[in-house]
Formats: sequence, structure tokens, C-alpha cells
Amino acid sequence: MVWDVVVTDAAGIIAAFGRQGRFLYSALAALSPDDVVQMVEREGVATKVEAGGKVFPASDRAADVLNALLRRLGRSGAMLSFREPLLRLAIGADGFRLTTAQRQLQSRAVILTSGGMSYPGCGTRGDGYAWAAELGHRIVTPRPALTPVLTAAEWVKPLSGVTIPDVAVQVCESAPEAGESPAANKRRSRDKAPAVLAAARGSFLFTHFGLSGPVVLDVSRAVSASPQPQALHLRCDFWPAESAGELERWLDARCRGEGGRQFESFLAERWPRRLVQAVADGAGIPLTQRAAETPKRDRQRWIEAIKGTRVPVRGVMGFRKAEVTAGGVSLDEVDSRTVQSKRVAGLYFAGELLDLDGPIGGYNFQAAFSTGWLAGQSV
Repeated sequence: MVWDVVVTDAAGIIAAFGRQGRFLYSALAALSPDDVVQMVEREGVATKVEAGGKVFPASDRAADVLNALLRRLGRSGAMLSFREPLLRLAIGADGFRLTTAQRQLQSRAVILTSGGMSYPGCGTRGDGYAWAAELGHRIVTPRPALTPVLTAAEWVKPLSGVTIPDVAVQVCESAPEAGESPAANKRRSRDKAPAVLAAARGSFLFTHFGLSGPVVLDVSRAVSASPQPQALHLRCDFWPAESAGELERWLDARCRGEGGRQFESFLAERWPRRLVQAVADGAGIPLTQRAAETPKRDRQRWIEAIKGTRVPVRGVMGFRKAEVTAGGVSLDEVDSRTVQSKRVAGLYFAGELLDLDGPIGGYNFQAAFSTGWLAGQSV
């Protein structure tokens, strides 16, 4: 994975983190996104800004950023101790007592930055939660975030590999039956509109197991937070750039002006053919008929389906595929001005160990860098 940060100001990052964002005021004042970019550039790593405002190393090599940070570390005089896992952290007579696999250490201050539980193959298995809990901290139950979503809908499987660059997705309660087709979207919700738990817009990917892509990852935390994910569905608008009325006028004009063409040919101009076929099959719309012979009610059914397809949810992929962990050390027990524990003097928290998770696109990197920097300044 290539390192990236998002080009925005502190206010934009705070807004992106929602209710958790206020915690980041002091951290972002200590180290802003511009500060991070300038830091790596001073180490000789050129950067570039891509579409959407993401900053990447010009080489597209995350290792270049890692090496830049290691050079800074080398100049600082700090020492890395590899293959020496921390086994226990306890309060000692003169601060803290740290027990590793090789020795015992004493320290007047400790900064815990052990990460969450995402991608356990990298070593982030949630050890820090136990250490924090032993020292009296409340742990908000960790759960996967920025992770693919699973579905039992059979019509999704043939679409594996289909990408749609702009889709609006909502996580809604009152799910349809497992495997329900795209056509069954409005009838079920006419009497009672489903509650919307999360919403996002962006690139969307069908997979052999369900749904992925940035927009799905962004709303996945709402799925993992639900005690009954099977009682949810994703409502997908596969053409959010235009309203239903605008789509209707476009289709009507094409059918009048080019009535001899097959109805499918108009649709394939805007959507992948496999998606067009799946939506049409579910809605019972024949695609091979001439456009001039396509009844207005069929055109309306198409618009309703493409603007509001429901995909029943089975769950999420879990920590193994999650890019970040939601939950962690309660922010109520950490001083946001210093990231020092309010319960244990000399104990600091930074990064994903905190109950702090944001959307995809560099926000979580920035939060980790900024809280880590603030911790270092505060010790």
C-alpha cells in the first residue's frame, strides 16, 4: 500500500472524523498535513498531488517514506529494539515498569502506539488495549472499519470485477430478503422509509464475495457497529450525478430521437453492460426491444432500479481485510491537548490505539502522525 495523506486543512480533517474530530484540534495544530508533506520532502522524498487531493510520493513507493522516517529516527538518537515484544506494562516505583521478552525496563513516561487490530499479519493484534485496560482505561469495543462488505445476493456474484467510478451508497435498516433482486426497491419502503445509518459517495467495486471500493469501505463501520448486520441493506444509486427526473428526460429524448436502436444500447453508454443486464433482469425489463417500443413504465422502472438498488448485507470481511480499527481507548480518558492519560500521569496514547477512525484517503495516517507528534512534544 502506498502512503498517502489528504490535501485539506485542519477544519476539513476535523469534519471528516465527525464527533471524534474535536479531539484532533491540538494534534493538528502541532502537525498539519502541510507539515507532514514538508517533513518527507526535506528528507528528499518528492511528492505529487493526485485527483481527489491525495498526496503520494512521486515514486509511488511507500518504502521511500519509511526510509525518510527512519533517517529522522536515526538522527534523533532513539533506538529501535526489534524482535523484543512488550509483554507487560505496569506502574512502578519511579514511573513505569516494562517487561519484554528479553529484559525489564524502567521509564518515567510511556507513549503507547501499538496500533489497532487491522491486518494482524503486520503484528497489530490489539495488545495495547489489554495494557491500557490493566491501567484502568475504558476500551470502546474494537471493530473493523474500512473493510469490504459481504452479501448473500446471488445476482452480485456474476458482476465480480465491475467497477463504477461514482456511486452514492447508504447503509439502511429494514433489509430486503437475502438474495432479493435489484427490482424490489421501492415497494418495500413505501409505507416506512428505512433509517439511514451512514452515507458516502465514490468508487464502487463488485467482488466475488460482495462489495468493495472506497465508497463501500467508508460506510462499512456502520455495518460492523450493528449487532444485527443481516438486518441492514446498502441502497445504491448508480447514477448520483443526475436526479431521477433528469434521467427520465434523457431516456425519453433518446427513445424519441433514436427509436430504432435497442433500448440496451442507450443504457450501455452510461453503465457497464453486466450491471445493465443484472438490473434489467431484476426489474423484468427486456433489453433487446427497440427503444421506440419500450413502454414509459419500463423506462421508469429502470430509473427506480438504477437509482435505488438494494443489496442485502451479510456482514463485513473483518479485521483481516480492514484498513483501520474503530474503537479503542476512550477519548474521554485522554487529554486532547497533550494526548496524556487522564488516569495515569506519564502515559500517552497515539494513533489507532485511540477510539479514533476516519474515512479512507489519508485521514487515518494524518491522525496517527499528528497524535504521535503531539505525544512526543508533550513528554
